[in-house]
Order: sequence, then C-alpha cells, then structure tokens
Amino acid sequence: MTSWKWPGETMVDRLPEVQSEPVIPAQRGARARSATVEEPPPPTRSAPQPTTSWRILVVETDPAEAEPLVGALRRHGHTVDHVARGCAALSAHEGVDLVLFDLDLPDLDGLEVCKAIRAVSCVPMIAVTGRDSEVDLVLGLQAGADDYVVKPYGFRELMARIEAVMRRTRGAWSPAAREIQYGPLHIDLNSREVTLDGRGVGLTRKEFDLLCILAAQPGSVIPRKRLLQQVWGDSWSRRTVDTHVSSLRSKLGGSDWIITVRGVGFKLGNG
Repeated sequence: MTSWKWPGETMVDRLPEVQSEPVIPAQRGARARSATVEEPPPPTRSAPQPTTSWRILVVETDPAEAEPLVGALRRHGHTVDHVARGCAALSAHEGVDLVLFDLDLPDLDGLEVCKAIRAVSCVPMIAVTGRDSEVDLVLGLQAGADDYVVKPYGFRELMARIEAVMRRTRGAWSPAAREIQYGPLHIDLNSREVTLDGRGVGLTRKEFDLLCILAAQPGSVIPRKRLLQQVWGDSWSRRTVDTHVSSLRSKLGGSDWIITVRGVGFKLGNG
C-alpha cells in the first residue's frame, strides 16, 4: 500500500494513525485545492473518544457532503442535528453547542444566516464552505463566525478547530444561561419569558423572536427584510412585521420602545 502523510509532513514527524476519517469534498464550482488524497493505512487502534460530547447543528444542503460529516461527528460521540436550508437553521440553532454552516444555501446566503443567529445568540459557529477567497473569509468572520474552514478539508483538522473554538468560548457560552438585559427590560432566552420593571409581559412566539433580534443589537437599525426572513422565513407578507411591531409596542406600554427608520427597518428605543 502507498505510504500516506499530510502535506509538508516528514515520515519522522508523523504520528501513529488513528481511525480513518473522510476528507469532505469541495462544493461543486469551488476551486480544487489539492490532487486526490490517498487513503491512510488501516488503523492500528480505535479512535480516541472526546472527553466532552457536544450537540452540533450542521447546516449543509448537499447530501454528499452532509452525510459523511454527520456520520463522522456521531462516531466521535457527538449529538448531531442536520438541516439543509437557512430558514431551518434560524430555528434549529436554539439549544445547540456549536453550528457548522455552509455559505451556499438554497434559500438564504450563509452570511445572512450567520448574522441572524449571532444577533440573538453567542453560540460558537464555524463556516465550512467551498468559498476560498480572502474576501469571503473576512466577510465570514465579520458576520460572526468564530472560525472558517475551506473545503476540501481533513476531518481531523476540523475536529482540532472545533476543539479550539470550544476552548475559547466555553466560559462565554452556555446554552443553559442566556439572557438580555436592556434597562428595565429583561429577556430570558432559555425560558422565553420577558419582564419589564419586574412585570411579566406575555408575548406570542413571533413577537418574542422579533423583540430578541432588536434587543440583541440595541440602537442598531435592523433591516425589515432581515426581520422578515429570520422570524417568518419563506411565509410572510409586507404588513406582517408592521402588525407585530404595533402589537409589541402596545404590550411594552409605549411606541418609543420600537422606533421605525423609514425605508430601512426598526431599532429598539428607550421606552
């Protein structure tokens, strides 16, 4: 069998091989980064199991890329959820420990999905994509991704990056303890409860989601289109957001809580 090693690695430096993991192919249309990679020798021992098991959301449209990734993550002891569309990711990310997302999705651009999740959550996110330009990398990190991995990639490299991201964010991110405090307004994202001056405010699911997006970036104008896509997905009318904003203002006790920026969108005010 042909001897196999990582590029740039000498035979002296090479560590003993562990269980063979897939090399995820580049997305169709992405520039190939290397020639074919020879399969490593048969494993001499079982792959080490992780000391921590995470719940990971994989956002990937192509089954040929999603299936080997999901399977490999599960073999390493992690719980994996998989969605193929951006709109599904906007609701499926709640409660997960990590999001792996492609930038090329059929309904929403992956950068917009990343921005939308980051607006309401500190969950670690890694872009796993065939877009390999420096501009794409910069845009991905600016959108809120914690790391950026270009296809094709080795699974062991991806796992090392995941572990590095989780080490950096472990103290800052806990899906069991999430809240937003904005003056007298308190939002508990875990229990989905809102209080204002200590008084409970009863909101519908859509009203709650809308308020969370605005409260996560107080003072920033959130475009109407982004609100519609993130809260309502593919099913909405132009008057939908106006109706819910009006209802929110009424329940919060004043029109100054949500300010309309004409021709752009809405922002959270001071009540």
